[in-house]
Amino acid sequence: MSDEEWERFLRESMAGADGAPEEPSARAREVQRRLRNSQERPEGRRTYAPARPRRRTGRYVAGLVVAVALLVVGIFPQQVLGLFGGEDSGQDGAPPPAAESERPREAPGSEPGLRPTLAEPFRGSPAARWADGAAGITVPPAKATGWMDAAQVKRALRQSRDFMADAGLDPRVLRGERPTEAIALLNPHQKDVQRYLRTALSSKAPTPGTDPLLLFSRFRPEQARLAGDVVRTRGRLTYREGRRGALEVTADVTFVYPVTAPGDSGRDAEVVRTIVRREVVMSWDDPDKVITEPGTMSLVSYTLDMTNGGCSGPTGYFVPPFDRADERPTDEARTLDPYDRSKPIDTDDGTTAAGEDCATATRS
Repeated sequence: MSDEEWERFLRESMAGADGAPEEPSARAREVQRRLRNSQERPEGRRTYAPARPRRRTGRYVAGLVVAVALLVVGIFPQQVLGLFGGEDSGQDGAPPPAAESERPREAPGSEPGLRPTLAEPFRGSPAARWADGAAGITVPPAKATGWMDAAQVKRALRQSRDFMADAGLDPRVLRGERPTEAIALLNPHQKDVQRYLRTALSSKAPTPGTDPLLLFSRFRPEQARLAGDVVRTRGRLTYREGRRGALEVTADVTFVYPVTAPGDSGRDAEVVRTIVRREVVMSWDDPDKVITEPGTMSLVSYTLDMTNGGCSGPTGYFVPPFDRADERPTDEARTLDPYDRSKPIDTDDGTTAAGEDCATATRS
């Protein structure tokens, strides 16, 4: 380097060249540090940055609405279901009644005075909201009773309901055929019941004590046929420990049979509801104490109450009163409500299987 170049270099260094970096002041350095700290750090390859929480007001409101709706359904299930109508809601959108787990305190309320039709055979009656077939028979929870453990009690309760269904709902039995499946559940060693079965199912002129209707529902096909294929029921099973440690099951069930004359199939066909209430007490005996067969039970008692089934004397079949179903009771006639299940069956009121002194139903 020449002497001139070296001298110029020294002058520029002391005076400061244009564009040369200057040392920042203390205030500037503090501002820069704050800016750097406020900026987000770059995310590394193996780091996880959780998402920032967002407001979810809409979801919280929707969840609250759902929770309130579930609470309302839990407290008022029948009322809520009734709002949506449908076949299970019965007529006029009314909700179906809860399953019968104990004897009701009063008869069901009155219904609109509507005549039954082939399309709506239960219209105008409480049965419009009842369950179909065996579904209307409430079976209680099983617990060990007498000689049976809980599993055996559960099986006996199921078979007891099967007996009521086989005797009162089997389409073949309703047509007057032999109730084979129901008989198979009866103890073949119970002599009085076996004698009753032989007489009742073979006699052409049964007596009040040998009438097959005491246990089985039957119609003559040439006299009446079901209006549709549905029978409505309502009832329950109860049980307790009986004699000799047996499981004693009581069935109290009301059957509603809508029927019409065989040749009556037009729009104006007359539909009559034959209403039958049965109370059957069954004993599932300890085989070590009573002679019996596995899977069978003995009958303790059986009682019948019926409406629109005939009053002129036992024939072995229900005889619906076509052309007379709208007769109203006179002031002197004894009346009954066939849908009233709040009282036991009265066997002294003339409403059993047969008898000339039948009470008159207040509704059907």
